Amino acid sequence: MDRELAEFARRWEKAELGGDVHTLDRLLADDFRGVGPRGFVLDKEQWLERYASGDLIHDAFDWTEVEVRRHGESAVAIGVQSQQSIVDGRDADGRFRATQFLVKDEAGGGWRLVGIHLSALAEQLP
Repeated sequence: MDRELAEFARRWEKAELGGDVHTLDRLLADDFRGVGPRGFVLDKEQWLERYASGDLIHDAFDWTEVEVRRHGESAVAIGVQSQQSIVDGRDADGRFRATQFLVKDEAGGGWRLVGIHLSALAEQLP
């Protein structure tokens, strides 16, 4: 993985773990969409609001087994997102195959996450 994308991944993982709305606001593209493991779709504002409101809290959050394919000014990263989390007071622990879609910021501000799609790994499906 190239250095810029590796640094982006490190910053994103740390911001998600800490619920750092300010950093996530800079890392997510304005037209960001996140697809959760149960098929729900959140825009950037909704993604950030879960942290700002305290509805989503991570006790652990890891982004591992990452493979990145860069295509010019865009990239696709596929990896495993593992988390120990509480969402709306309920347990949301899990391991997910995650696909991230990234683009280089046109204004020279580095990489931005434009989308993420999460799927529960088979070992945790009923």
